Amino acid sequence: MAGNKKSAGGAKITIEYYRSAIGFNEKQKLIVKGLGFGKLSTTREVADTPAIRGMVAKIPHLVRIVEG
Repeated sequence: MAGNKKSAGGAKITIEYYRSAIGFNEKQKLIVKGLGFGKLSTTREVADTPAIRGMVAKIPHLVRIVEG
């Protein structure tokens, strides 16, 4: 099927939301929410895709890649 694209080998990365988005612009807050974070100091395991890597690259001061 055309709509079922998967990342290479199902690769995953673990990212941690370690710094609050308070005081940053709305676009950065929406990226944090788009990554699935709601609370500070939480970690998420997400697919390692160019889209996710791009989102993390936009807010490196708020999130960190733990492993992957």
